[in-house]
Amino acid sequence: MARISLFYILTIIIIASGSIPKGYDEGGFAAVADMPSFLHDFGLLGKQWDGDKHGLIATKANITSFGVLGAAFGAILALAITDKLGRLRTWQTFMAIWMAGFFITTFSSGILGLLLFSRLFSGIGAGGLTVVAPMYLTEIARTKSRGMVVSMYMVMLLSFLMFGFFISYGARKSLAPSREQYRAVLCVPLIPGGIALFFSSFIKDTPRWLASKGRNDEALTVLSRLRGAPPDDPAVKKEYAEIIEQVRDAKQRLSDTTTWQIVKEVATISSYRKRFLLGLAMQTIAQWTGGNGITYYIPTIFRYAGVRSDNISLINSGAYGALKLFFTMIFTWGLIDVFGRRVCFMSGLFLQCITHVYMAVYMGIWIDSHNKAASDAAVASVFIYAVGWSIGLCTIQYLYGTEILPTRIRSVCYATNMTVHWFFQFAVVRATPAMFESLNIWGAYVFWACICFIGLVFLGLWAPETKGVPLERMEELFSGPWYMGWRAKLGPQRDAEDDSLERSPSEDLGSSSEAVQVNMQTKYP
Repeated sequence: MARISLFYILTIIIIASGSIPKGYDEGGFAAVADMPSFLHDFGLLGKQWDGDKHGLIATKANITSFGVLGAAFGAILALAITDKLGRLRTWQTFMAIWMAGFFITTFSSGILGLLLFSRLFSGIGAGGLTVVAPMYLTEIARTKSRGMVVSMYMVMLLSFLMFGFFISYGARKSLAPSREQYRAVLCVPLIPGGIALFFSSFIKDTPRWLASKGRNDEALTVLSRLRGAPPDDPAVKKEYAEIIEQVRDAKQRLSDTTTWQIVKEVATISSYRKRFLLGLAMQTIAQWTGGNGITYYIPTIFRYAGVRSDNISLINSGAYGALKLFFTMIFTWGLIDVFGRRVCFMSGLFLQCITHVYMAVYMGIWIDSHNKAASDAAVASVFIYAVGWSIGLCTIQYLYGTEILPTRIRSVCYATNMTVHWFFQFAVVRATPAMFESLNIWGAYVFWACICFIGLVFLGLWAPETKGVPLERMEELFSGPWYMGWRAKLGPQRDAEDDSLERSPSEDLGSSSEAVQVNMQTKYP
């Protein structure tokens, strides 16, 4: 049985805390943005807009979505600094940026311009963390438990999403409707964020990044601590040798490269291109299935489904977050590394699709009918949707985006994917209120259902099963046509020395699929 070191566990917890900004934004801030005390302080009550309904909707959407827009720029910034500063220093930088920005948000005191600025600024930190945290976790995880380790990012995120709704409910019940009420809610995530930032000074960067910078002795020491075994342990030596071999191979083929050169290689090397585009497709489909649009406006959606009380709507929103957390934990600690990635995301997309179809029917036919049975079914469908999202693309979009990419291009490609993720999330969050108004709510659900169906078809054909596949052999799954990815499997493992003798630099850098296949043993049964 593999040994689990305390250092390994603490490192995972600290780095996974990088999801707190995103999680609390979707839960705590989303709930605060609907609080009467917050709306009154920032002049967002309907009576304060003299009947300008469209202007009020646009302003509220800006407040919610500007944090997401800032996150898109944070992901771009992460692209520029992750490889230079290292995974750990980048994580610390973005956590500090988010804390500073969120502190300003908390104490904006009714100044709308300052609030919008702070939302953008804190979003930069949150966006950068979505790039570096999953990347860090991927690079320190054992092969057999990589899915579980990376998914801890989502477990932490959903925990704080859930806490945000329940804390908001508690503040509504126990505090007077004043600035102190919504400030109490917004202050909460700064505490665990600060604790994680402090303790991050006691952990180390990833062995893979250290080795890529020629700090081999340090890489071995860190790997040994992560695995809870001495450096001369056979398992540690084997994993270290694989890391060094991969880094050496990457340096020989891609030494002295710039970001622009990596972009050209991704565009011309078939295996790189397929992997990058698959990660991009995962992020795109995940956002446009309605995932974060629904989460940011979940209290409103429960009211559309027939929940009349604001407090009960918040309780349901907290239960929605709790259900997502519960099924994400089941997914993390069992489903993902037992049933595999494909079964999970296909099942999740199917559940999302059928619940969107029902909600479209409900919103189109029964929304004003006061039909209790239909209303109860609509509320239930929101919870079923949460199950589908949690066992599917909610987590797998991050996992695929890191594990299918080789170390050399991982930072550039994953940061690019996360930039697209954030821009699309901004578009979804910004557009959802307008979609509800212009498409009479039901039209938005028809749109989301169609995206789920498209995802079932394209990702069902394209995405290979990566369960248990070492990062160093991931390339073998992408040697065939993209639409045959669903059948890709590893072939017999070849001896590294024999493999290196058969491979020439021109073959490694060839743009055709035939050149890439020289070093692959993929089977399509």
